[in-house]
Amino acid sequence: MRTHVVDHPLVAHKLTTLRDARTDTPTFRRLADELVTLLAYEATRDVRTELVDINTPVTRTTGVRLSHPRPLVVPIIRAGLGMLDGMVRLLPTAEVGFLGMIRDETTLEASTYANRMPDDLSGRQVYVLDPMLATGGTLVAAVGELMRRGADDVTVICLLAAPEGVERLEAELAGAPVTVVTGALDEGLDEQGFIVPGLGDAGDRMYGTVG
Repeated sequence: MRTHVVDHPLVAHKLTTLRDARTDTPTFRRLADELVTLLAYEATRDVRTELVDINTPVTRTTGVRLSHPRPLVVPIIRAGLGMLDGMVRLLPTAEVGFLGMIRDETTLEASTYANRMPDDLSGRQVYVLDPMLATGGTLVAAVGELMRRGADDVTVICLLAAPEGVERLEAELAGAPVTVVTGALDEGLDEQGFIVPGLGDAGDRMYGTVG
């Protein structure tokens, strides 16, 4: 597994505002969207392409276009939905699947309650969207489901990650073709499994607290 922390001043600037407890929901949502596009630029550096011949206004030349099968973008519901627009803005031809996962706040383990994806992901590059890589349970389960469907190239895009979550993915997905792209690798987790210094509950800050 490969972990890539995007070291860019615009990423750091937007993350600082996202972390700030005073940032309101509309601003948080907008900045998260902008940040995802910056992270997606790095995450798609190895997106598969094929050569194509075109005519410019001046001459004939060869360029590249995204190859088939098209990439699949999979947001983890609900917080990952807030990252979807920023991702498909960069990959408008990608297909979109959905995984609904919830974490048990006592055991910190994830379970799936909704699943809308192709049965066969053989040969597909898959981009998973989840704002926080904390304990790693949710993403281990999500990537496991993708690989059971044949995915052989999975990139996870997170706003923030904790060392404990990265280590768990490395341990439980050893040898798997997985890359993690994140805006920052934070200090660690607190007793409740939240990233420190983190930015709080990303879903609540994007959408408000819904009972």
